[in-house]
Amino acid sequence: MQSTMLQTKLHRATVTHSELHYEGSCAIDGSLLDLSGIREYQQIEIYNVNNGERFTTYAIRAENNSGVISVNGAAARRAAEGDILIICAYSNYNEAELAVFKPRLIYLNESNGVKETKNAIPVQAA
Repeated sequence: MQSTMLQTKLHRATVTHSELHYEGSCAIDGSLLDLSGIREYQQIEIYNVNNGERFTTYAIRAENNSGVISVNGAAARRAAEGDILIICAYSNYNEAELAVFKPRLIYLNESNGVKETKNAIPVQAA
């Protein structure tokens, strides 16, 4: 059996560019791609904290250490410069892989620098 699990999350990424007439995708700082394990052209899910929009696109590489998070093409209608995003990638894992599975959770500051990394989300209190 395969289970689809959260592979990685970039939490509270700030949109630096919104390019309607650029080829559709989401450009992500290359150093964040490397740290997160998101591959170029991999499908990603984006959740816009500002307006509640949820959409699917794919990742492309932006310049390393640039802080760039650029929402491009039709997706630019769903996120504006300054919006806060949660960017997630999911992968399929078999039972053996699930036994040692831990997601990569990367928490970002306002300039898309890494604030902290984790591999678990705390239990939500009642």
